[in-house]
Amino acid sequence: MSQSLCIAIAQLDFLVGDVAGNTAKVIEAAHRARDQYQAQAIVFPELTLTGYPPEDLLLRPGLIRAVERALDELQAQVSGIDLVIGFPERTPAGLCNAAAVLRDGRRIATYHKRFLPNYSVFDEKRYFVAGTRPCVVEIAGVRVGLTICEDIWYSAPAMDSREAGAQLIINLNASPFHRAKLHQREAELQERVTETGLPVVYVNLVGGQDELVFDGASMVMAADGQLALRAPAFKEGIYPLRFDVNAAGVVAPRAGELAEAGEPLENIYKALVLGVRDYIEKNRFPGAIIGLSGGIDSALTLAITVDAIGAERVEAVMMPSRYTLGMSVEDASEQARTMGVEYQVLPIETPFKAFLEVLAEPLAGTQPDTTEENIQARCRCILLMALSNKFHRVVITTGNKSEMSVGYATLYGDMAGGFGALKDVPKTLVFELARYRNRLSPVIPQRVIERPPSAELAPDQKDSDSLPPYEVLDPILERYIEQDQCADEIIAAGYDADVVHRVVGLVNRNEYKRRQAPPGVRITQRAFGRDRRYPITSGYDREQ
Repeated sequence: MSQSLCIAIAQLDFLVGDVAGNTAKVIEAAHRARDQYQAQAIVFPELTLTGYPPEDLLLRPGLIRAVERALDELQAQVSGIDLVIGFPERTPAGLCNAAAVLRDGRRIATYHKRFLPNYSVFDEKRYFVAGTRPCVVEIAGVRVGLTICEDIWYSAPAMDSREAGAQLIINLNASPFHRAKLHQREAELQERVTETGLPVVYVNLVGGQDELVFDGASMVMAADGQLALRAPAFKEGIYPLRFDVNAAGVVAPRAGELAEAGEPLENIYKALVLGVRDYIEKNRFPGAIIGLSGGIDSALTLAITVDAIGAERVEAVMMPSRYTLGMSVEDASEQARTMGVEYQVLPIETPFKAFLEVLAEPLAGTQPDTTEENIQARCRCILLMALSNKFHRVVITTGNKSEMSVGYATLYGDMAGGFGALKDVPKTLVFELARYRNRLSPVIPQRVIERPPSAELAPDQKDSDSLPPYEVLDPILERYIEQDQCADEIIAAGYDADVVHRVVGLVNRNEYKRRQAPPGVRITQRAFGRDRRYPITSGYDREQ
């Protein structure tokens, strides 16, 4: 006799630490899945009740007590549908990353994550002890094996679930985005279904949390390796799917929604928009301020921020100096007008001259150099931060990863602000994203994209005066920073030795600057901040 099971995937955006708010969101979603979709079970992401990653909030006993109260509330408030939900659980052995099945006022099963990631942006061994056993629970007559995130990247948890009688695997995730992640996930799921012969329900978190962006893109993969469902990336929603169970107990998903995977530039741009939006919204800033220079970085940053929170909440400020070209003022004004943001021009010549006058005696007998250039950047910082203080809008910085890598940025100048939209975006990718955004609607003046990049802090200045061409610089940086190649390996790949040694030296010398930079959206496999953690003071030969 055949039967069927309807599971709802809750791809939702939860706020770290807001246990009460997250619980209310779970209750609303469960009622909707039960009443609107007639689902028999709803599956939520990893650590739903605390949000992910809660970091050292997990060390506060009050958070765990709040989670325990939330579980009681869920059991009291939700009936008629099974909840599969992630949370931290206090056990005699220590804190566990747990998933439970709640049914009509009772907890009928609990699973503890077995593989705890402790690499890249993950620190789970700092907080959790690993589980040791599979957990198979019956939901509407189907035996379901529970797993959590990293477990699905290894064979044992899914295989152990199958051996314990599972007919279906459910995997709760908080898997952050980077530009190659979607294909990696699908490849891993295909390995698991091939090994086990069982379909997998993969539920992922969506939303921005500080540097991290969770893209959702939840999916259901049938036992033959074909996708039965793919939820849209970067979008909240509840996605139901029905499974048929034949007389032999074989579970097969029906065809469901198959959202487009999205081209790489589209996914990166959406990740940047979501990361900026959630940082502003979750930290309750009323709006954002951007120093709009007429250059490519600030132009793209303005477009991302407007797409994130709307033009009515964004202010652009042009702060020309004696070295700012007329075309920069024109292009900034044109973009601000096109995007409909509040815009004003605040020249920095008066404060710049005042600083030079104050410093005239201490700097007497010296020649102008980067000191005077950086004073201009710091004048701009004072203006932006004054507006931020007065109107409580967050300053979105405009520096890119290439600049941050080699220190081509001014400490307490253009680096100062609350959040960096492009912090993990290499310069060559900045240009690609600008062109992509203009394909959606032309908001960035074409001249901004075509003209040579310049900080405009000295006469006729161009980035290429101080740095290798970005087409050369970015591949070297990717090899050194993201792939951990040493200088000799990069040189062996065909890059000029002098250029490589110079670039590597710049990266190493500027760790102290990066340590003082604001957080920013992570879109690569190795971002500065949570990801790449090098000492500032070190005697190690980092060209090795």
